[in-house]
Amino acid sequence: MAECARTRARAGLLHTAHGTIETPVFMPVGTQATVKGLTSRDLDDDLGVRILLANTYHLYLRPGAETIRGLGGLHRFMDWPGAILTDSGGFQVFSLSGLRKIDEEGVVFQSHLNGDEHRFTPASTVDAQLAFGSDILMALDECPAYPVSRETARESMERTVRWARQAAEHHARRVGEMETRHALFPIVQGSTFADLRRECATALVDLDADGYAIGGLSVGEPRALSMEMVEATEPVLPRARPRYAMGVGMPAELGEYVARGVDMMDCVLPSRNARNGYLFTSEGRVVIKHARYKEDAGPLDPNCGCYTCRRFSRAYLRHLFLAGEILYAMLATRHNVRRYLDIMKEIRLAIISGSFPEYLERVRPAEEAG
Repeated sequence: MAECARTRARAGLLHTAHGTIETPVFMPVGTQATVKGLTSRDLDDDLGVRILLANTYHLYLRPGAETIRGLGGLHRFMDWPGAILTDSGGFQVFSLSGLRKIDEEGVVFQSHLNGDEHRFTPASTVDAQLAFGSDILMALDECPAYPVSRETARESMERTVRWARQAAEHHARRVGEMETRHALFPIVQGSTFADLRRECATALVDLDADGYAIGGLSVGEPRALSMEMVEATEPVLPRARPRYAMGVGMPAELGEYVARGVDMMDCVLPSRNARNGYLFTSEGRVVIKHARYKEDAGPLDPNCGCYTCRRFSRAYLRHLFLAGEILYAMLATRHNVRRYLDIMKEIRLAIISGSFPEYLERVRPAEEAG
């Protein structure tokens, strides 16, 4: 593992049953067993994605964990050769507010699809993710909104620790029966209280987990505060295990999280923003609907080698967007995902070459200027 002498950044390898992944890594989000607008071939052959994220809550409700198991697991179901990380569904459940009720055993919630009542427990979410065949499973956690009181944050954090212990015990029993490896990551919570974050991390380290996630970020808090929570948490976590910052971030933020010791990140921004006409390039952001691109024959990003940039003009992308054509979302998403992956490659090479601090200073103005 290569480490930066002046920051907490490092470049390593993450070994899974479906391949070895170079870190730091950005994971595209395939909520419902698909990254919207892209096929598995696009992701694998063209973009070189090696790990992506799918959502336990959505897949549990439709088509169902046992259905997916019966069809050969999530990899076969979606024809994906790489690794899969599935979240626990906790974030989605807790965002339902009036449609869920928390108790010590877990959480009861109503489906957003038809109102049916379901229960998630630390054990049941492990079982669902094992039914999917996930390479990396997330332990059920309670993700509080922002802002919350210190008392609420503490109660939530302590419940998250209790649930993580239950999940770890159940996971250990289940995987002992399996030939393939399925790692479990507990999630550090504590809202925006640094001491609660450290306390939570300290308790979770006792589980000797395969890796650790930092959750409860990107829930409305200022970005600087999100960075502070990572800084408070990271020194407590073992350096020999991967760290995953959940739900982050904008292109300019990727290097900032890596500088604070983060190895893995995911975010819906590349695909969601692409569909909304907001594109990320090496020269800043492009809002493709703007009239300035109506007759622009140049590529979206002259420094990008993706299929979209090699073959199509900004004018054509603008036309597709304004016409509401499906092809626009496909081409735009392909580019945005490629942009994120390219940034991560640049970051990794900078760490290995010993030039990461200089790289970070160089890209900050470019990415933020837009």
